[in-house]
Amino acid sequence: MPQHTTQDLLPIVQFAVADALGVEEAEVVAEASLVDDLGAESIDMLDILFRIQRESGIKVSVSDMEALMRGPDGVDLFDDDEVVTEAGLAQLERALPQFDRTQLSGPLTAEQVVGLFTVQNLVDMVHDRARAAAEEN
Repeated sequence: MPQHTTQDLLPIVQFAVADALGVEEAEVVAEASLVDDLGAESIDMLDILFRIQRESGIKVSVSDMEALMRGPDGVDLFDDDEVVTEAGLAQLERALPQFDRTQLSGPLTAEQVVGLFTVQNLVDMVHDRARAAAEEN
């Protein structure tokens, strides 16, 4: 498997997202939220990840997204009411560099967390998965 950089993965991810969502590639900028800005739904995520794998040879899954957000320690992000806990907020700040909890106007819910994930987060996740796969081989 060839070594991939985030620079060569960005166009692959942009194409996959644009193609799956039926949007112009020019709209699929690094800082765009997959859900809030580009309109992705959960089924679209599977399609996007499949397209990335087909174009790059890098297998990624929805569980990789969850693992990224939970971090290496597997932080439980939510309380029983599906609201992000204090530990969860701290983990999201580590996992998603663009996330700034000071911008929240109220509690962050599980449903809202998916809306935080950007094109750049997806590129970074694919890059990390490619690096891990290379290390396994």
